[in-house]
Amino acid sequence: MLLFAAAEWLLARHLPLLADPTAAHVALGGTVMFAALVPPLAAFAQFLLAHTTVNPHRPEKAAVLVTSGVYAWTRNPMYLGLWLLLLGWAIRLGALSALLVALVFLPLISAVQIRAEEQALHRRFGADYERYRGRVRRWFGRRARA
Repeated sequence: MLLFAAAEWLLARHLPLLADPTAAHVALGGTVMFAALVPPLAAFAQFLLAHTTVNPHRPEKAAVLVTSGVYAWTRNPMYLGLWLLLLGWAIRLGALSALLVALVFLPLISAVQIRAEEQALHRRFGADYERYRGRVRRWFGRRARA
């Protein structure tokens, strides 16, 4: 995420497509960045209360499948928070080139990290995890009931 944030800054500074940073960009970007802290902090607190791992590199060590609270709205609140930080930073920088970097983060983190985590959670929790995946979208929102 920090590499993406640095890339946003470099592009905004050296290849500023449609750049027009204003006080409004700074305010809105800061607001988005502040709001970005909510999903990961809520997720972290839920993991601590459930006495399970918060380590994204060891999902097989999960003691319980957390599906309530913020996890009832997104399967990936920590990554969503990172993306919102990148989005807020891009808005703050006020350049379209920075925003494009933020848009690349979601598919990349999905391919590189989230798929492996989901496979590990499926192996660990089986049908319970599949039912959860059927109810809650990866990024945001409950699925419609059939």
